[in-house]
Amino acid sequence: MANGFIIIFSHILPLILGFFSILLIINGIMDEQKHIAALGIGLFLLAAIGPFFILPFFI
Repeated sequence: MANGFIIIFSHILPLILGFFSILLIINGIMDEQKHIAALGIGLFLLAAIGPFFILPFFI
């Protein structure tokens, strides 16, 4: 059961969050809306660093 959660939090969720964060960054820069670009950067950092904080609870 834990193996499914490990795959979700280590491979699938960061991929989805990273994809949407890149879209937010591009959209924020193109429309000159800094708060959307900042939200994209924050989401990207969450996608990159999040698994290191979540996965130790499953191992």
